[in-house]
Amino acid sequence: MLLTYHLDEALKDLADIIAMTQQDIADIKEAKADTQFERLPLKEEKIAAFESKKAMIDHEISKLMTQNPGTPLPDLLDNEQHIKLDELKTKLNTLKEINQKYARMVLAVSTLYNEFLEQIVPTEMNGYEKVAGRHPSLLEVRI
Repeated sequence: MLLTYHLDEALKDLADIIAMTQQDIADIKEAKADTQFERLPLKEEKIAAFESKKAMIDHEISKLMTQNPGTPLPDLLDNEQHIKLDELKTKLNTLKEINQKYARMVLAVSTLYNEFLEQIVPTEMNGYEKVAGRHPSLLEVRI
């Protein structure tokens, strides 16, 4: 059945996205920003593929419900599809937790970087915009 196929493919994409995000976490711990940036296009591609497959799953479920009005959705799906939908839900929750952890790490690194930059090149507010201060204490350029 087409629904089962789309569920399988979505689960594969989701597993790949989770693995890439876990690798991002490992890389940020080791300050390997280049590998994270190199992986980004593939990760974005996998996310787009997952979203497409998710839309196909929604379409197939909608089609089943339209073809069988009055029948509850749980009765329209076979046991394997129920299991795969539960697995999809579990993996989405796992991805959410991993993304939250990664986001906290990115925020911490970003804050640290910005604090270092502020110490090296002090800034002043010019309206709503930060600009380099007039007397950067640690930065001297010689020509």
